[in-house]
Amino acid sequence: MIFRSLTLASAIAMFAVPTFAQEMNFNRIASFQVAENLPDAEETSSEIIDATADGMTLVYTDSPGNSIGFIDIADPRNPKAAGVFMPAGEPTSVSVIGNFAIAGVNTSKSYTQPSGYLVEVDVRTRTEVGRCTLPGQPDSVDIAPDGSFLAVAIENERDEDLGNGRVGQLPAGSVFMVDLTAEGRVACDTARVADITGLADIAPQDPEPEFVSINAKNEVAVSLQENNHIIVLSSDGTVINHFSAGEVTLEGVDTDEEGALVFAKTITVPREPDSIVWIDNTHIATANEGDMDGGSRGWTIFSKTGDIIYESGMSFEHAIISLGHYPEKRSGNKGVEPESVTYGVYDNTHFVFVGAERSSIVGVYDVTNPAVPMLRQMLPSGIGPEGFVTIPERNLLISANEVDDEGPRSHVMVFEYQSAKAVYPHLTSAGMEELTGWGAISGQVMAKDGMIYAVSDSFYAMQPTIFQIDVSQTPAQIVDAIRVTRAGQPAQLLDMEGIAMDGNGGFWIASEGRPDRLVPHALYHVGPDGEIADYVPLPDTLRAVEKRHGFEGITRVGNMLYVAVQRPWKDDPDHHAKVLGYNLKTKKWSVIHYPLTQVTTGWVGLSEIVAHNDHLYFIERDNQHDQRSVTKQITRVSMDAMNAMVALGETPAVLDPEFVVDLLPYLTSTGGYVLDKVEGLAIAEDGTLWVSTDNDGVDGHSGETMLFSVQP
Repeated sequence: MIFRSLTLASAIAMFAVPTFAQEMNFNRIASFQVAENLPDAEETSSEIIDATADGMTLVYTDSPGNSIGFIDIADPRNPKAAGVFMPAGEPTSVSVIGNFAIAGVNTSKSYTQPSGYLVEVDVRTRTEVGRCTLPGQPDSVDIAPDGSFLAVAIENERDEDLGNGRVGQLPAGSVFMVDLTAEGRVACDTARVADITGLADIAPQDPEPEFVSINAKNEVAVSLQENNHIIVLSSDGTVINHFSAGEVTLEGVDTDEEGALVFAKTITVPREPDSIVWIDNTHIATANEGDMDGGSRGWTIFSKTGDIIYESGMSFEHAIISLGHYPEKRSGNKGVEPESVTYGVYDNTHFVFVGAERSSIVGVYDVTNPAVPMLRQMLPSGIGPEGFVTIPERNLLISANEVDDEGPRSHVMVFEYQSAKAVYPHLTSAGMEELTGWGAISGQVMAKDGMIYAVSDSFYAMQPTIFQIDVSQTPAQIVDAIRVTRAGQPAQLLDMEGIAMDGNGGFWIASEGRPDRLVPHALYHVGPDGEIADYVPLPDTLRAVEKRHGFEGITRVGNMLYVAVQRPWKDDPDHHAKVLGYNLKTKKWSVIHYPLTQVTTGWVGLSEIVAHNDHLYFIERDNQHDQRSVTKQITRVSMDAMNAMVALGETPAVLDPEFVVDLLPYLTSTGGYVLDKVEGLAIAEDGTLWVSTDNDGVDGHSGETMLFSVQP
């Protein structure tokens, strides 16, 4: 079998799917790793982001890196590091006018002694050109559309370890305003401070303004997240109006963090909005992240007098659930946590972009009619989308993603509004009659009818599931969720990593063990209804040498089950992993070695094994993310080579795998960084290879699942 090489353009064309029936769509075209601007920093973060007037340079705040960073996007498909400015203190927010970036910098000594300043930086020279002292700790910064003034939310945030983490805790927050000259320079002598105490129902003596937004009438909308309140100010600081953000009753909520996705509870919670944005001169959109007492898992449009024009309720979170982006480990807290909301007009269509911090996904809503927003797309982001900037003149949307994890680094994502089909998602459960959450897709197998069956791993330990996937649709559709059970109850002590058809409508499952948690390496025979009918434990010979990183794939050829072991066990030579055989008729085990690619960073292991015609196919991958990834590939050996398998205890022969295809071009073809866990492989009758990635249950992961085909 010969596999063609893949260019970036052909990969994007291959992935394009008509997720929404419209001519124009946003698609990701590039990502920028923030560490490129600070290569020696242990941690970096892109938080709040803006762009110069010509749309050619991005400016973002990096709190852990204590820097203001710049990205050259003259070629938006090839963002380039453009340096940093290092202020004295922690930058918290930035807004750009012309070629001047104005940032709030926190210099607080303590919660009771908050302080900060505004710094103005010439983007062209990366030098400071102005500075104003602030009356406390700054958060959000926004510049009026006409460039006449700016506003800063002086949050003076609370100490969450004091007084059960409640407001109020003095000193109180405020809103700082200062005029700008015609050249865009701060005129510090015009500074004024709006007193916003005594307005909120919750802790009125201690307002904590979170976010500010200014409309074309120079009115300032202010969100008080902890106080669950919204204020509208004039440019001189006069209170025009204020109102409670209210509460919402939500149905179909998962409130328990039990390793299962169950959307059955009803709760009533305050909205507690974080970011806020004007969508015209009379309507305000809020992202209701929550903090102390709630967060409504969605977003709202208010009139500036406080009337609710639109409430998303659970519709936003439910849409996220269907795409496998639901963060189960946040169920008991605030769910998907909508944190950021941004507005922009593209080709006469008015859009609101809602970023879900914990789900790392962006909802694209058409708000041309504010009373009836329409969800047009969901865009994959990096981990923890924090800030957005719209550049309609160049048809660009930018997201800044703050999390710099042990795995992937913080990234800025570039999306383009283009005449093309929507690339994302690749997999959805949206067509099912019942709301079905999913994630952590691991092993796969394709049945003769072309359906793929895929297993979820131990992330959902209380809800082990086999998903039936129809890949004839675009995006691919989950059409059934078969729960794996023992005596009718959810089967525990499983980590399903591989699946094979048993030839009679049922399945063989390879479960990866965790000896330290009493989870055994074992093979399970599962009926069509998901009930475990039988299991095959490890023999003593293998149990004596087992390690945690074990069974990662299973395939059946006649009476033989072949099992891929991820990494070397105690008795294996370095860089060699076992491929085990189990004969269903004789009940005998056998073994052969797979030589793993050697690397200098991290490790390489097997993630899948699939039989097709005269070959066994493997996924071999390293554990690296983004640009550090080196080995993500499919290899194969002939079935004849498996005749060299020997009984346990004998010295195994070593396979000579043949390279089939490099998966790295596929993994970068949608403009994102390389995802580490390429774990699923299913092969169609015609030889088409279907590959999927494991999104780790959206825990320390962007939640993105890729499911794509490689043609023979």
